[in-house]
Amino acid sequence: MRTIAFALERAGEGSYRVQAFRQAADAVAGLGATAVAAHLAAGTLTHVPGIGAVTAACVAESVAGQEPSYLRKISAPEPTALRAELRGDCHSHTNWSDGSHSVEEMALAAMELGHDYLAVTDHSPRLTIARGLSAERLAEQLAVVAAVNRVLGRRLRVLSGIEVDILADGTLDQADDLLDQLDVVVASVHSGLREAGPRMTRRMLRAVTDPRVNILGHCTGRLRSERRTRPESAFDAAAVFAACAEHQVAVEINSRPERLDPPTRLLRLAVDAGCLFSIDSDAHAPGQLDWLDNGCARAERVGVPTERIVNTWPVDRLLAWSRRLR
Repeated sequence: MRTIAFALERAGEGSYRVQAFRQAADAVAGLGATAVAAHLAAGTLTHVPGIGAVTAACVAESVAGQEPSYLRKISAPEPTALRAELRGDCHSHTNWSDGSHSVEEMALAAMELGHDYLAVTDHSPRLTIARGLSAERLAEQLAVVAAVNRVLGRRLRVLSGIEVDILADGTLDQADDLLDQLDVVVASVHSGLREAGPRMTRRMLRAVTDPRVNILGHCTGRLRSERRTRPESAFDAAAVFAACAEHQVAVEINSRPERLDPPTRLLRLAVDAGCLFSIDSDAHAPGQLDWLDNGCARAERVGVPTERIVNTWPVDRLLAWSRRLR
């Protein structure tokens, strides 16, 4: 049941469907194997609160030693060769902002995917629609990250981080002393996305030249989904990517299906400019951590050099780069 819930999150299905399978998993765990077998024999499993007809059928197939047919329908595609080179993910969200799960739950899911590290990068204060973290809440989260790391030990390193808003004047939406404490800082534009190209360019240039910034997140801000579309922001990409290359700021290859940002033509431009890259899931739920293949496939198509992808690096090298100027 939990595997199916994870796969549904990866497929971008609605949260109600994901929750149905998680509730069924909890119900089955609460019953125990003997009681589940008895209900299956009597045909009464759907009488148990939290288990419906679909989830009951999946339980029956699992108990019979079969892969549930429901799971086969939503199985992940074969991973790309580049995916095996990634050591971790530098952009993810938890229920501290607009994600659906805790720091620990996201970390455990990343560990199951084989990650060595996961950066927790919840939103900054002014993105109120996403419950952005005030300085006080971010400080509280740092303590939680440290506690999760003590529990996980060497199995996975949770990196402290933030997706900080690039404000209208190019400054960053969080206190400098807090940003200095973080392992990974992703800087993204979330407001004023339709402003004139010269203004947006100046805004982005000021941000990527800030020594605290490690990654330029989803640089065009575009959205392409059935539910919502948004065109690319206008900016001088050649100038911005040149600044990224000069200041060793990685350009994010965002793997969310509705973003896939930057577009191919700009991704090629960033490669030619000599930029570093970070292939990130921008996950807001555990199953979405498995979206990295989307970004890997795009990176392979345009020939992004593996050695320039920062999350192919071991954690010590990543942190030496991310904290080099702080």
